[in-house]
Amino acid sequence: MKSVVSAFLLSAVSLPAFAASCESLASLALPNVTVSLAEARPAGEFTPPGGKPVPGLPAFCRVAGTLKPSSDSDIKFEVWLPATGWNGKFQGVGNGGYAGAVAYPSLIDAIRNNYATASTDTGHQDGGTSARWALNHPEKVTDFGYRAIHETAVTAKAVIAAYFGEGPKKSYFNSCSNGGRQALMEAQRYPADYDGIVAGAPANNWTHLLSSAASGTKAMLSEPASYLPPSKLPAIQAAVLAQCDGLDGVKDGVIENPLACRFDPAVLQCKGAAETDACLTVHQVATLKTMYGGLKNSKGEQLMPGLSPGGEADPAGWKPWVTGPEPEKSQMFAYGTQFFKNIVYNDANWEFKSFDVDKDVKVADERVAKYLNSTDADLSAFEKRGGKLILYHGWADAAIPAVNAIQYYDSVNKKLGPAKAASFVRLYMVPGMQHCSGGAGTSSFGQLGTPDGDRFHSLDAALEAWVEQGSAPAEIIAAKHKTGDPKSEVVRTRPLCPWPMTAKYKGTGSTDDAANFSCAK
Repeated sequence: MKSVVSAFLLSAVSLPAFAASCESLASLALPNVTVSLAEARPAGEFTPPGGKPVPGLPAFCRVAGTLKPSSDSDIKFEVWLPATGWNGKFQGVGNGGYAGAVAYPSLIDAIRNNYATASTDTGHQDGGTSARWALNHPEKVTDFGYRAIHETAVTAKAVIAAYFGEGPKKSYFNSCSNGGRQALMEAQRYPADYDGIVAGAPANNWTHLLSSAASGTKAMLSEPASYLPPSKLPAIQAAVLAQCDGLDGVKDGVIENPLACRFDPAVLQCKGAAETDACLTVHQVATLKTMYGGLKNSKGEQLMPGLSPGGEADPAGWKPWVTGPEPEKSQMFAYGTQFFKNIVYNDANWEFKSFDVDKDVKVADERVAKYLNSTDADLSAFEKRGGKLILYHGWADAAIPAVNAIQYYDSVNKKLGPAKAASFVRLYMVPGMQHCSGGAGTSSFGQLGTPDGDRFHSLDAALEAWVEQGSAPAEIIAAKHKTGDPKSEVVRTRPLCPWPMTAKYKGTGSTDDAANFSCAK
């Protein structure tokens, strides 16, 4: 398919602008592609399938269809093309969780910013925490793992070329979580797909991450006494902040660098016979240590880092992800059990209580790591063609351990050497940010789609300046809004620093003003 579409793109480049009408794209013939919809959408309101009306969209051409690179593939995709004002660029967007739906919010954000854009459901239609679609469907696992995102990128470029008469001048990918895994998969497997990539909170070590979820679920739920109820999260966070909030010289409810925090959950152990929400039982202390300690095998070797201290009681923190509102209602439970039932063992009756770290991690790695993990540190092909990569991760992320991003970044430095890695890779750790967004820190830094439109203080703007002008990014100014809504008042700004640098207070001036901080090691 790759060579055929490439030939198509080359022939299309010489065509005049708007070589095709939107409606004519319905008859576009591409290998393994069926176009089911090509409609010109007027400016105004758009209602995504199953969603609520979204006002204020510009006019665009909406193309939808199905990709079938294998006999068991059923990959739905959409490509949106600005009717006017195209910026000449393509923005691919990814998915969260187990995907299962086209990412309409991301398409909407991209079209509002004048990109041609595309998204896919990655080959199945289901809720984001469900992997039932994968049971005895190995080709669908491959589609989810890497094939759907790549095929969508190739197809989108062909559609763009047919419509505008030329392909995109530059192509970018920006996504978080599973989308961060997809982003790194593109850089590793298909370095020619994108010129610049933003990978947020990457779930790139998928087999170990989901093994860690199964292990954490077992630690918390195998015995009733080990369950950590969400009512105790405020006490945990208060104890963490009491010990570690001031380590950076500023007490603001945010830990700047949790690696410097040596918090021992044992300080919370109940001292008397009465248990309250202000303390933990012996069993709960052990569970909390497991959450912070991460996934280890029987030899004590670290297979996946643990969660970082801080942000436990945030509404987007441990309650939805780790503890759940009640047992077996957490995201951790859902992702871990769905993975082993439907992807690793193809056994809908698999139980988390049977999880064995030595056995099950090995089986998961052997069976599906090659399809799902994007941990390859050799990005030399991406670098040689001028690709640029920005990673970011929230320190308070309760879904994917933040240290995982540092470990991947370090692996690239080790593989290619610090000088070469610095020429095309940056990592930004975001203090206080939860999974991809939110949290107590300055977690608004203008990724594509932020309504305030301040693209000069944003990762995507920094990436494009790096790709198009050769201007390597330094600090990014992040903001905290009064209500969490990016349209609300800004109450704090801070610099996000290229790792391993962190923001240091200069000692004078408001601690809510980024101008009073500098990046230093």
